[in-house]
Amino acid sequence: MAKKSAESDALGWYLRDRPLVWGQRTFLMGILNITPDSFSDGGHFFSLEAALSQVHAMAGVIDILDIGGESTRPGALAVDGATELARVLPVIRAVRAEFPGLPISVDTMKSGVAAAAVRAGADVINDVSGGRWDPLILEVAAELGVPVVLMHMQGEPRTMQHQPTYGDVVAEVYEFLAAAITRARAAGIPRSHIAVDVGIGFGKTLEHNLTLLRHLARFRELGCPLLTGVSRKSFIGTLCDRPNPQERLWGTAAACTVAIGGGTDILRIHDPLELVDVCRVGDALLRNQGFFG
Repeated sequence: MAKKSAESDALGWYLRDRPLVWGQRTFLMGILNITPDSFSDGGHFFSLEAALSQVHAMAGVIDILDIGGESTRPGALAVDGATELARVLPVIRAVRAEFPGLPISVDTMKSGVAAAAVRAGADVINDVSGGRWDPLILEVAAELGVPVVLMHMQGEPRTMQHQPTYGDVVAEVYEFLAAAITRARAAGIPRSHIAVDVGIGFGKTLEHNLTLLRHLARFRELGCPLLTGVSRKSFIGTLCDRPNPQERLWGTAAACTVAIGGGTDILRIHDPLELVDVCRVGDALLRNQGFFG
């Protein structure tokens, strides 16, 4: 496989025509699920036409588009690589043709899907298993020269919410991510190409999620940019009595504000048009102030 030309250094990622300079502001990763069963918007963007319409709606405010073809909601069953590729590749190619400067992330745990997606025009690999599900995905990222996001998840999507248990959730998630970084470095991925994600909602109870959000600043010590995904998550539904995920915008806004105060570099969100103003104000008030450290 030929290396992809992508520049990154300790200060940021330089993807397409977008410099993502860490600490400058909060960057937005817009979610595009090409699935029939994702927890919030499964089936909404399953057709190519609907997917492109959503990209047009988000393109003016997002910094990265995250495209996924396999649901990772609690209880979700795995899909095979061929199915996942059939979902994501046409969308990646179409988005790349219409938006040549928009960075694309592929949300996958499979090395084959990651490699094909990068060849089709993706710029980042977002692996919710932290490189555990298919360790070859780390070699793909290294060989193709693309950044990777490594997330913590206890168990797998099908079982992760079956009584998740921790002695010290902050310490255990920290240790997991530190080990994931070590594995990625051993596979040949430069530290400047690695971001980490504490995995809000992935094998965590309400209190686990709240504790991690209160202590996000701890994960800055890993020396990698921090991605946080709180958008429409079930803990917000529980706190706000909003069983419908699409009615969780204001709770999401509050959680995003706390995440900014904790030093998050990238927010993964469903509603960028509404949340971009939250980020602007949150950045002005909280960035680098350590209010939630």
